Amino acid sequence: MYTTASVLFKTFAEAGITHAFVNWGNDHPAFLEELERERVEGGKTVVEIITCPHEMVALSAAQGYAQVTGKPAAVIVHVDVGTQGLAGAVHNVDRGRTPVLIYAGAAPQSSDNRLKGTKNEWPMWLQDVPDQPSIVRQYMRYTAQIQSGKNAAKMVLRALQIAKSEPQGPVYLWARRETSEEEVDASIFEDKHDISKWPPVQAPGLPRAVIDAIVDALLVAQFPLIITANSGRNPRTVPLLSTLSNLLAISVFSSCPSAVCIPWTHPNYVGLSFGGPNELLNYADVIILLDVDIPWVDTKGNKPLDNARVFVIDADPLKTTMGWSHVDAELLCKADPEAALSQLIEAVEIQGAKSLAQDKLAARTERIRVLRSAWTSSLDKAENIKSIVPDKGIPTVPYLLSTLRNAVVSNTPSKGENVLWINEAISNYPHTWSYLRPEHPGSMIASGASSLGYALGAAVGASLGAIVAKKEYDLVTAVVGDGVFLFSVPATAYWLARRYNTPFLTVVLNNGGWFSPKLSMLGVYPDGLGSAASGQELSVGFGPDMPDYSQVAVAAGGAWGRRVEHADELQSVLEEAVRVVVQEKRSAVVDCIIQSI
Repeated sequence: MYTTASVLFKTFAEAGITHAFVNWGNDHPAFLEELERERVEGGKTVVEIITCPHEMVALSAAQGYAQVTGKPAAVIVHVDVGTQGLAGAVHNVDRGRTPVLIYAGAAPQSSDNRLKGTKNEWPMWLQDVPDQPSIVRQYMRYTAQIQSGKNAAKMVLRALQIAKSEPQGPVYLWARRETSEEEVDASIFEDKHDISKWPPVQAPGLPRAVIDAIVDALLVAQFPLIITANSGRNPRTVPLLSTLSNLLAISVFSSCPSAVCIPWTHPNYVGLSFGGPNELLNYADVIILLDVDIPWVDTKGNKPLDNARVFVIDADPLKTTMGWSHVDAELLCKADPEAALSQLIEAVEIQGAKSLAQDKLAARTERIRVLRSAWTSSLDKAENIKSIVPDKGIPTVPYLLSTLRNAVVSNTPSKGENVLWINEAISNYPHTWSYLRPEHPGSMIASGASSLGYALGAAVGASLGAIVAKKEYDLVTAVVGDGVFLFSVPATAYWLARRYNTPFLTVVLNNGGWFSPKLSMLGVYPDGLGSAASGQELSVGFGPDMPDYSQVAVAAGGAWGRRVEHADELQSVLEEAVRVVVQEKRSAVVDCIIQSI
């Protein structure tokens, strides 16, 4: 016997979905029955099922999986309540432009037993809401109801086609329980679909006139600057950006990055910011904004020169899903960053490079060298300061992160070359990007958004994705704040890591609460009454009796855990934590006490 659920799983597999992160409920009897049929008849399920006791962890895992593989996973949740349980992860996959297929059942629409799957349990009346998909619709690229098993396959293929087209993102399909229980003829189930006929939209390149305008501007500029953040979500853009920067001696700056867009050691990489001042804007006469959501924050004194020529290259240059976003620009170009960079390189190599005087190229190169030297020297100086309160020995964040970086280099087979960093340090984002020094395309990922609680689930999903993509990381490490750790539903995440053999290292930057809300208050009331108040007094602190974060992981997932309160202990504890994950294949959590808010 085949049902709509049979068709859905078969179509998932044919479309390349390898994993489904699931949280089952009373809307899924047909799915559970179908999985058992697959096991009985074929020895295994056609899609690997990852049981997730919390929906936000499920969707975060699917995001991590997609970020590593470049392919969508499926997430299956339970009616309206499971849809709500996806929580802030919905925001993350939307803003992070991550392709994910979300399927939710819905309460039956009948109760008289004429239809298979009709209401037969008391919660089904309470779960029968007027407009279930409205819970997530504004975050989705596509929402649709499956109304019959006869067209379910094509509904899935259309949804995936949209999810994988730029700007990529999540899609939401739903069906009443009677629909998922609908029996379908074998001919419907066995129907073949040519997946190659359902491609994503081919991302556009730059028009010839735009290429000429940008190249001409770069050739005459005194100080050209590329500001980027997300182009590295496509790893193929990283060497392209490096090449373009080299050809014309163009500075590269990251603003609120979510991916490695240029190697940390690239000589033209001159800095990064998360909303802070960017003094380079005071000098740049040509600026390319390459796949960046927040190129600068105006209220921090950031403003390009009045005569600066600004070019925007983005899959969504107008940021149409944001209520307000604007930059003064000469051209807004809706284009794929990979295609655009390739076109610009070709144009420069054919005609542009010969037109750039060697003395101008040398002057640009020297200016960049000075800028990068000043930036890296300041970082080197900061990471050599162990503690700002020597008598207490509490480590500085730069020292802590540099110690972590060195521990990974010293204790992994690839010497840190084949590791994945999952970054959700939030108020310490500038530090993690600066001191962990990600070098390779895809070697550091973040949610690309602002709903906290992504990292731990993403670590599980990324580890599973690495198996599919044959990346075989030596080590996956999540760097989080203590607030993020709690948002991440750690009991679920570490249980998953043990069950599915995806151990990872977690380093908690524990400042005793939520620093970001305090920073927000100081941004509006720098000299207000709250400026002198403690975290506890402001109700953003977790003390004086903070959770023992590492022991949560120990209890839930058999992890190894330690708390570190002194800078002198860091190196040995971090090295042991890396060893536990790499050699014992157990998760490890190091709870690092840093300066309190």
